[in-house]
Amino acid sequence: MRRLGVVLALIVALPGVALAQMDSREGIALQNQILQLRQEIEALRRGGVAVAPTPSRPSSGGGGSSEIVQSLLDRVQRMEEEVRAIRGRAEQAEFAQRQLRERVEKLEGDVDFRLQQVEGQRGGGTPAVPPRGAPPPPPPVAPPSQPAANAPRTPQQALAAGQAALGRREFQAAEAAAREVIASRDAPRQVDAQILLGDALMGRRDFSAAAIAYDDARRRSPQGSRAPEATVGIANAFIGLNNNRDACTLLNELRSASPNLAGAVAERATDARRRAQCR
Repeated sequence: MRRLGVVLALIVALPGVALAQMDSREGIALQNQILQLRQEIEALRRGGVAVAPTPSRPSSGGGGSSEIVQSLLDRVQRMEEEVRAIRGRAEQAEFAQRQLRERVEKLEGDVDFRLQQVEGQRGGGTPAVPPRGAPPPPPPVAPPSQPAANAPRTPQQALAAGQAALGRREFQAAEAAAREVIASRDAPRQVDAQILLGDALMGRRDFSAAAIAYDDARRRSPQGSRAPEATVGIANAFIGLNNNRDACTLLNELRSASPNLAGAVAERATDARRRAQCR
């Protein structure tokens, strides 16, 4: 188990190192461009003489200054585009890292659960078989001193409490209820719990984690009745991450797969397409 934990930890750490290297290289390049741009602007302030953008066209008089200013504006625009591209790649890398971490944690939990089952089977003895003709033993009766109020709530009750907390915009309580149902491993309610978790995380503006929760819900039941709702949730999370392109791709796929989509989910999909400016 210790060796498994070390390997899983290394897997989680690798995307973060790659992201840091990418930010370092591209950040240094942008910093050098910004420094050069500042030097040229200071030269313009001192006397209107600056390094010409193209050596073949000398800068003289007002026309030269106008060309220099236009060249600087073009460079600023290009740098802004590069910054947006870097930010988008960084957010996608962060999303991939968090998704990998969630899956590794889930895998580790599954391994621990299976090991506990194996150890329980090894430690438990064979149940005693009653002699032939003997009446069956009576069913166990709970002691009367145990109050019913101490019994843990069922996954269905936890889901209902989480939905009520979500309606009151108590996102932390809704998230806790969703994770309680997920930890219970109640298969029929896992999709509902994952969507509730995504809604709660969206309310807390944790868009990366919300996208992972919605994606888990869709993967558990890709043809289920709540799969379109999970897809719209992923798209909204991408919009929150300023990744409109991938959001529109998901919404276009949803429109092709479910052309007769109606109701509240269809309205949410239409609103998401409008906010992402999908064509």
